[in-house]
This record gives sequence, C-alpha cells and structure tokens, in this order.
Amino acid sequence: MDPKTEDQVAASKPAETMAATDSTAPVITDATNASAPAEHAAATTSDEKKDESSEKPVTDAPATSPESDKKEEAATTQEPVKTEGASAGDIKAEESKTEESKMDDKEAVTGTEETKTEAPATTGPVWPELSADHPLSKLLAELPALLKSTNYNEVYGISLKEEGDFHTKLILQKFLRANSNNIDKAKDQLRETLEWRREFRPLEAMNAGFDKEIFDGLGYVMEIEGVPESTNKKDIVTFNVYGAVKDNKATFGNLEGFIRWRVALMEKGIAKLKLNEATVPIPDFNQGPDPYQGIQVHDYLSVSFIRQDPHVKAASKRTIELFSKVYPETLSRKFFVNVPVVMGWMFAAMKVLLPKETVKKFTVLSYGNQLGAQLGAGIPEVYGGKAGALNEIGEQTLLE
Repeated sequence: MDPKTEDQVAASKPAETMAATDSTAPVITDATNASAPAEHAAATTSDEKKDESSEKPVTDAPATSPESDKKEEAATTQEPVKTEGASAGDIKAEESKTEESKMDDKEAVTGTEETKTEAPATTGPVWPELSADHPLSKLLAELPALLKSTNYNEVYGISLKEEGDFHTKLILQKFLRANSNNIDKAKDQLRETLEWRREFRPLEAMNAGFDKEIFDGLGYVMEIEGVPESTNKKDIVTFNVYGAVKDNKATFGNLEGFIRWRVALMEKGIAKLKLNEATVPIPDFNQGPDPYQGIQVHDYLSVSFIRQDPHVKAASKRTIELFSKVYPETLSRKFFVNVPVVMGWMFAAMKVLLPKETVKKFTVLSYGNQLGAQLGAGIPEVYGGKAGALNEIGEQTLLE
C-alpha cells in the first residue's frame, strides 16, 4: 500500500471514535513525534491533504478488497487507538500490543482462578469462638512462653501449637477443668507436665519392651461398649491386676522400673482414646462430662492388706503422686475391686492425697463380680460381664 492510501485508510476512522474504544492505549498525536520512527514521518502528507482527507466522510474512502475489509474489521474489533497520520507500521504495532495485553490479562485471570481452586480449604474440627476473658483464651495466651521455657510441646500424643488449633485447646481444657478454671494452677500443672514428659519420654516407654517374667498378666487395656450411664459409644478400660504379682520385690523393688511400666500402660490407654481424631470440644468446667477419658479398674484379689510390703507401699504412693500431677482429666471413673470391707480405712486415707474432683470418681467394691453392674456386659465374666478372660480380650504392654 502506498503512503497516500495509508493516509486515506487512517483518515477514514475519526480519532475521537477510536480513542473512545480503548482509554488505556497510548495516543499518537503526531507522526512527527520523536517516539515515531523517522521512516514513518516521511509518509505524512501535506496539511492541505490532511484537511481534505479529514473532511471526507467515511463512505467516500476508496473501495477496498474483501481482504482489506477483514483487516479493517479486525483492527476495529481489537480497538487500537490511532490518529491521523499514523502509518501502517504503527497500526500493526498497536494491534500487536493490544493483543498481547489481552493475552496477559487472560493469563492473569486464569492464574487467579487456578490459585483460588488450589487454595486449601479450611478443614478439621473447629472450637467454638471464645471471648478474650475466657479461661481457655487466657491459658492459650500463656502457651508460647510455656513452650519456650520447657522446650517441649507434646502432651498425650498431641503437639501443642502456639496458634491454638482445635487439639491444642482440647488439651488445655483438660488442665483447666482439673484446676476448676484457675489459670495460674492450670499453667503450673501444664509446665510441670511438659517438663516431666520431656525428661521421662512416656511415648517411648509405651513402645518399650518389659520383662515378661515380671509384668505378664499385671495390666490390660480394652475397649468396651454399653457402659451404663456413659455418653460414649465405646469406653476404654484399663485393668491393673495386683493380685497377679508373683514377686513383690522383683515387681516393686525397682521403683523406677515399675513406674516406667505403669506409665507405659497408662499411655496405651490414652492412645486408644484417639485424641488426635477428636472432633467434639470438651465442655467448660462444670458444664458437662469430658468424653475423652478412660476407666480404670484395680483388682486386689489375693493381695494382703494387713502386712503391706514396704516396696508395694512405696510404689503405690509414688504412682498416685505422679499421676495426679501429670495426667489430669484422663480418668472418668476408678473402681477398686475385691477389697475387704475392713480395709475401707486405706482408701479413706488415699483420698487425702487426691483432688476432690478425682475422689468423686472412686468406687470401692468388695467383690469383683459386682463390677458388671457398673460397666456392663463387655467386661470378663469373672467381673460380672459376659466377655472372655482378660488375656483374651485385653492388650498388654510389650513384653519380651
């Protein structure tokens, strides 16, 4: 196309109409502008020709071929901004820029949509919203400092997080309930528990092996259904069968060895509570039962209470003191079975060492078969249930 024809094509489209189609495109006001190529300036006609050309209506423009009409239609659709005197090269360049801009915008929109699609949705259980003055909010505010000072963050198999996710709140709520919502006491007990778990490593103890000759038959953990008055579909029951002890000195003489085995049995029961899969919040103190607790049974059949072995006495005292400090709110009920009636004084003395809320959970039974009325048919027949023997339905710690 010669320069004259180019001028006529450009002049056939009023500048004000084109400018209105794309306010973002750069406006070329003069072909002699320094930003325009020098060879394009030579294509500019005289002022007289510009005036003459601009006065002609669009319909007077020279007829063009169908191919030219398509090009002009495409140019109009793509909405480049042009003015009189723009060369074909300028028009093509502007069309290219406009097309690239549209492609970039499309990619940006597509990218945004992909990002929204791939963004992980909020999943997992959610704790009810808490006010700033709620005991749980206050204890949670103390957590970062506690985790830093103890350099440990695991409790009952749950990793406590500073941001306070659902399962972190679950654990903190247990410490609050155990201390009647007293923030300072709950914080102190949590600190003591973290320090103890850091040093003792109870999860490692749970997976450790213990001497079968000493501990076989002493403890079992089982899952049962149909416990009367329980709100849980299934309950975890731990049996401590002290009457199965073969040698008091071998079992209780090594105090730390016994405590480690007892902790392993306790952790095994807690693991079956599956706190990491919990989805229901624990109610506030005095607002309902904690559904994530276990039941314990202590069987004293054939155990002498008249002349208690000093090793047994020391082990019992140490277990009670330790567990009351580092295992808050893990016990829903505790049964002492096969206890002679005349030994009621011993349990009265035991209550002095324990929190009132824990003592309320104690039940002393003189005969083992009375337990069935308390726990239902899911326990062994010897305890008044309808299930098999302990060694058939219960699980022990790892023995070797």
